[in-house]
Amino acid sequence: MYFFSHPLGGASQSERPSMIHSGKINEILSQKGVTVWTIRPDATVFEAIQMMAEKNVGALLVTDEGKLTGIISERDYTRKVAIKGRSSKELKVREILSPKIVHATPLHSVEECLRLMTEHRVRHLPVLDGETIAGVISIGDLVNWIISTQTATISQLEAYISGYPVPPE
Repeated sequence: MYFFSHPLGGASQSERPSMIHSGKINEILSQKGVTVWTIRPDATVFEAIQMMAEKNVGALLVTDEGKLTGIISERDYTRKVAIKGRSSKELKVREILSPKIVHATPLHSVEECLRLMTEHRVRHLPVLDGETIAGVISIGDLVNWIISTQTATISQLEAYISGYPVPPE
């Protein structure tokens, strides 16, 4: 099934044609892997940024005794530390976390996650199965999923079309 949300509105969402494959987040996690990088809330922001650089990720989940307490991203560092002239070597991760954690479940669709990310202006979503951390998805993961499903659909349509010659007029 495919969904397309027209950015300019017009027809109701259920009446609009669709091009986003409604894959589930568990499909994305099974392809990308479920490795999750975490950091403690009492770690310094400098340690968090250093770990993000080492692991080549844009965000870390903040956990305390295995429980998700927040997320810290490069954007948090830029907006809450660097621009304000604060010291990342003294500031604790817990001091810049937002209290509300926006998350997805393995059964959320790609479209639902795109909507969540847009509404809450986030680039990373923890994926929770109950209270268990199942993974993390980024906006890049969703874009890659959409591109690959659209590429597969185009290839299938091209094969279908080329397999049936157009009758002469």
